Amino acid sequence: MPNWGGGKKCGVCQKAVYFAEEVQCEGSSFHKSCFLCMVCKKNLDSTTVAVHGEEIYCKSCYGKKYGPKGYGYGQGAGTLSTDKGESLGIKYEEGQPHRPTNPNASRMAQKVEGSDGCPRCGQAVYAAEKVIGAGKSWHKSCFRCAKCGKSLESTTLADKDGEIYCKGCYAKNFGPKGFGFG
Repeated sequence: MPNWGGGKKCGVCQKAVYFAEEVQCEGSSFHKSCFLCMVCKKNLDSTTVAVHGEEIYCKSCYGKKYGPKGYGYGQGAGTLSTDKGESLGIKYEEGQPHRPTNPNASRMAQKVEGSDGCPRCGQAVYAAEKVIGAGKSWHKSCFRCAKCGKSLESTTLADKDGEIYCKGCYAKNFGPKGFGFG
């Protein structure tokens, strides 16, 4: 049928669009009343429209239909959506349930690889309480000077014969002796 009115065709209803009722989006023309989300039918404007091919969506519906899926892609800060998108024509495939590779799923309860135990107390050292010093894994509570009991950090320790000391005790006990030292 010839377009006698001379207007462009609406991208939704395919009827003539005249200047007074025209909304343009990515080279296509729409009636103001047709410029709606294809899914939820909300009115759109230049800040809320998302185009996919010849289809127009609000940003929310576009994200649900074409955006990334999975954990961390909720509907806003601190939310977890259970909407799988069936209303948008998305086919959801039920997969196998997640199983951790380690049968002991708690990361805090994992024994530190290659260590028999804390050098001070001999007990197993777990990831949540591990401190590394002098090339060994220690419990936080055992990571103290062998002489004075002062709590240590990896930068404030000295080791001798498998035991750790604060720099002060190390200097007193193992440092040079004589006039001018100590």
